[in-house]
Amino acid sequence: MTTAKPTRLPARPHFSSGPCAKRPGWSPEALAGAWLGRSHRAKGGAAKLAEVIDRSRTVLGMPADYRLAIVPGSDTGAVEMALWSLLGPRGVDMLAWESFGQEWVSDVTKQLKLDDVRVLDAEYGALPDLSAVDWTRDVVFTWNGTTSGVRVPDGSWIPDDREGLAICDATSAAFAMVLPWEKLDVVTWSWQKVLGGEGAHGMLALSPRAVARLEGGPAPRPLPKLFRLTKGGKLNETVFEGATINTPSMLCVEDALDGLRWAESVGGLKGLVARSRANADALQAWVDQRPWIANLAEAEATRSTTSVCLKLVDTLADPKRIARLLEEAGAAFDIGGYRNAPPGLRIWCGATVETDDIQALTAWLDWAHGVAADEAEKAA
Repeated sequence: MTTAKPTRLPARPHFSSGPCAKRPGWSPEALAGAWLGRSHRAKGGAAKLAEVIDRSRTVLGMPADYRLAIVPGSDTGAVEMALWSLLGPRGVDMLAWESFGQEWVSDVTKQLKLDDVRVLDAEYGALPDLSAVDWTRDVVFTWNGTTSGVRVPDGSWIPDDREGLAICDATSAAFAMVLPWEKLDVVTWSWQKVLGGEGAHGMLALSPRAVARLEGGPAPRPLPKLFRLTKGGKLNETVFEGATINTPSMLCVEDALDGLRWAESVGGLKGLVARSRANADALQAWVDQRPWIANLAEAEATRSTTSVCLKLVDTLADPKRIARLLEEAGAAFDIGGYRNAPPGLRIWCGATVETDDIQALTAWLDWAHGVAADEAEKAA
């Protein structure tokens, strides 16, 4: 069963789903212009923070009346800031089909302890029934399930005349998938995903409807300083102009700017989406020809083009052994399935990955599977 060991390694064997591969050609020299040893509130530092916001808005095609802020705690911090600040005035529908969606369910039911919560969930590989969502209520969901490889197909299930807020964790979708902004009231992501930035910083986008909710009255709970988006009953506009609530890493800020400039150089959002799709298509073409591996996502329309999750079928091979063999060979790093997900492989196909590296990886996957299957057969 074992195939010949390949000779061509991926030029960049970085296929982790977070932190993700740096953009092609990246080196520490990209950080040479970082605003170091100076206050981020000084003119130069504040300008760089505002530039991250402005370039992000432009690349993503965000509506002019949406606010965007840099917040602490990566995507997790951004989501929790939204949940703690906005939920309570209405009942809430929580959608969960993977690990992070389940985390948000836990936050709302066990930490916030809201009274009126409906959980619409699904097993790994599937989506909940989107038609069952009640849009008179607030709705919390992930756009792309990073740990399951399952995404919502589009925004058609979200009505324009919704009464509740659409709160979307889009961390492995932003910059790689087209987000229908008019359908979304809160959108969050982190720098460490599609543009390959450094961790610890999140982005929080708010629609006018979300701002109106914030200004409609104080949150029905005490808020720590890191979560406070209003001042004197009004939105704290300075936070959405780059005056971060806490001190940011200006090295990370410089890296985010480098990623955004690279995004512009490859054609902006259109180019980023095309790169991700090309990577996912190359991996899928290989999967379609292999009887021992399949997508965890059951329906083609809901398969992620960034965090592609795969399951092994009709084989004795252990996916952990496959991942270990590839790491030892220097062919792929960090491609094991997420710790709470079904056993399998998870391969990042976001825009910073090169399609040539995906294609080189597939030969190594064949080899590692053959080795792992032979070992398992001998041990049986």
